[in-house]
Parts: sequence; structure tokens; C-alpha cells
Amino acid sequence: MRAAVLTSYDAPLQICEVPAPTPGPGQVLVRVMASGVNPLDIKIRRGEATHAKMAPPAVLGIDMAGVVESVGEQVYQFHSGDQVFGMVGGVGGVAGSLAELVAVDVRLIAHKPQSLSMAQAAALPLGFITSWEGLVDRADVTAGQRVLIHGGAGGVGFLAVQLAIARGAHVFATGGPSSQDTIRRVGATAIDYTTRATDEYVDEYTGGEGFDIVVDNVGGATLDASFAAVKAYTGHVVSALGWGTHSLAPLSFRGATYSGVFTLMPLLTGRGREHHGHIMSQAAELADSGRLVPRLNSTTFTLDEVNDAHAIVENGTATGKVVVVPHGHSGSDEYR
Repeated sequence: MRAAVLTSYDAPLQICEVPAPTPGPGQVLVRVMASGVNPLDIKIRRGEATHAKMAPPAVLGIDMAGVVESVGEQVYQFHSGDQVFGMVGGVGGVAGSLAELVAVDVRLIAHKPQSLSMAQAAALPLGFITSWEGLVDRADVTAGQRVLIHGGAGGVGFLAVQLAIARGAHVFATGGPSSQDTIRRVGATAIDYTTRATDEYVDEYTGGEGFDIVVDNVGGATLDASFAAVKAYTGHVVSALGWGTHSLAPLSFRGATYSGVFTLMPLLTGRGREHHGHIMSQAAELADSGRLVPRLNSTTFTLDEVNDAHAIVENGTATGKVVVVPHGHSGSDEYR
């Protein structure tokens, strides 16, 4: 099969002919119809993501949607011809989805939403799983709560906004001037962080009490601001970017709590993979009910154009989630 292979760090991926995988026990062989590109993929290619490193030669690609070709032993829930999606590899030595075929642990995947195209489905896994683990597993978001999501137009934040709204929360989301319309269109109250100080929007939207849940998708100073924006006593801050040095004093003085989210853990350790499959099933249910719609880049890329796909994620010019279609052609609408 053809695959995009990392042959050395901080270099373009190479399109190579490599042996096709064979599904082992508990695995299915999937023909990859679409592979979502994440900023983490860029860091791995550069050799910067020590927590998720792939040693060359390696096939990258974390997110995937495709069709089951064959099943291994002890697989009963999926069959040849099933359309599936999930966060399947590309980290910690597990082969990824930038290839024509991939062998996948069935615990990580679910049946693809019927209402979404392959490209749309491949745009969901990492971002939605991160959002679910933060909002549902850690913060237990419930109807009527005020939820603040930083980076509401980003790859994770855009999905987190929809998830929180689907669970009945009142959602507010920060973004730059160019993100305001996107945030409003998805149903949240948009906050321009370039013109509004934290205490200003906390006063306006919560009467100074603070938000019940604050979701940080930016890190750094934004995480520090989250500690000052959360509600006293019962408030909860969650972040997938909690590394670095931060003072917990503002959070402690509010009597609030914090949780970190490390979405890669099941792939890296093998533990908890069933939960990722469950989350994907929840994503499919929300999508098919019209409550979860990804935002795609204006064009798709072929496997031969994978380095162009990586480039627009790296330089920040993508207009939505970037997707590679290994069996498609440039700009194809076939999988959209």
C-alpha cells in the first residue's frame, strides 16, 4: 500500500510503498477514506512532541474515517463493509492513518455518523474526545450552567461549544476578531479577547460570580486567566494544555477545582480504549441528530499533497479542519 512516511524529523513526509498491515486479534483492517490533520501531527513530524513521539520510519495520522476491509479474530461488533471512524494511531509507535490501509484496535472506533461525509467524520475524533473528556468526564457539565470556552473557533473549541450546548449549557467563547462570526453561528456568545479584559466579561455575563466551567484550549496566560474567571466554590477549570509554570493561587482563593485532560493516554498505554470508542459513539449520535457539525477547510488534499496539508496547519492559514483523502483527488468533493 501507499503511505506518507516520516523518514526523519523536521523533514517532509515521503510517499512510499510499504507492506499492508494484517489485522490481529481484536483489530479490523480499514481502508482509509479520510485522515484528519491536527497541530499535534506537525509537532510529531518536527520531533517536538516528546509525549507522543514516533520514531522514524513511521506512518503518522491520528484521526480517521474509512471502511472495514476485514476483521481479525475475536471481533464481533464490526463487519466487512462497515463505515467507521476514530482516533486510531499516529502516536507512541502505533501506526497512523496517513495510508491507504490501517489496522485498528476495535475498542477505539465506532460506526461513522450516517449524516456526515468521510471527511467530516475524520475531522471529529481528537477534538471531540478532548472536549468530552474535559466537559463530561471531568467537569460533568449539566443544563443551565454557564460555560466559558477559550478558543471557541479552534479545532477543539468549535466542537466543545457544540457539545456544551447539546447538554443544555449557556455557552460563551473567546476568540479574535476574525472568529466572532464563527462562534456566533455555532450558537455561543462570542467574546473578543483582544478588546475585553477577563474581569469585564466575567462581570457582564456572570454578575461577577464567575463561570461554572472554564475550558482552556489555548494554554499559557489563558490558563492563568481561566483561574480568575471560574466561579467560587463550585467552579471547575479544565485544560488539555496545562503544562508550564502556573500559579494556583487565584484558583485556590476561589475554592475552585482544576482537571487536566491527556487525550492520548489510551493510545499510549493501552488502558481505557473502550471509553474512546464509547465517546465516538456519542459523537455519531450527536451528529446524526444535527447537534454536531465539524468545520472543514475549503479544500481537501490527496496523499501526494500531504505536505501541503501539513503546511497550512503549520502556518495557520487553514479555514477549518484539514483532511487528507488517500483514495481521492485534489479538492475532491467526493468525500466531503
